[in-house]
Amino acid sequence: MHASASTSASVAAASAASRSLRWRVVDIVVAAVLGVAVGLVFWAWNTIGGTWFVAMDGLTPGLGGLAVGIWLIGGVIGGLVIRKPGAALLVEVIAALVSMLIGNVWGVSTVLSGLVQGLGAELVFALFLYRRFTLPVAMLAGVGAGVGAWVFELFYGSSPNILKTVEFNVIYLVSLIVSGALLAGVVGWLAVRALAATGALSRFAAGREARREV
Repeated sequence: MHASASTSASVAAASAASRSLRWRVVDIVVAAVLGVAVGLVFWAWNTIGGTWFVAMDGLTPGLGGLAVGIWLIGGVIGGLVIRKPGAALLVEVIAALVSMLIGNVWGVSTVLSGLVQGLGAELVFALFLYRRFTLPVAMLAGVGAGVGAWVFELFYGSSPNILKTVEFNVIYLVSLIVSGALLAGVVGWLAVRALAATGALSRFAAGREARREV
């Protein structure tokens, strides 16, 4: 009898965990809203970050990667808020699509880049089984997105980075890792906490955690 009850409890717990990872209508709606909002941030950053990128690359080729982090933030925010498989990827791709549709110099490559960057962040949240959403995890997700960007640019385009020097690619990778951890990870984590504090995320675990901390 005891073994049977224990088995039933285990099955119930597994079922509850499975249900918690299922997408709700509100998850889809919020992912879309976040994607559009982050896409507008991307669009604004196209000028600021682009100028910073060129300036840093002028100092040391590859150092421009320090400016890329904000373009990686969609996956971090999506993963931290929705906490479901695919959330990081979806928000980053929607944001990239919005940035492309509004207009930028990169065109369709923006969406392809967003796909790879979102996947990089997604893999980090998956590594923690969508159960840990601390600052270190957010920073790692930003790093994952940065590594995704590095791999994409290594092979994509008419002048892929693989044709450039090893020194350039090492500096660029390190710059992307730093920028991903800070501008995507830390800034993304702080942005979610600030949003949660307003009560806008009351239907999400991130919002409930914010209320418990008050």
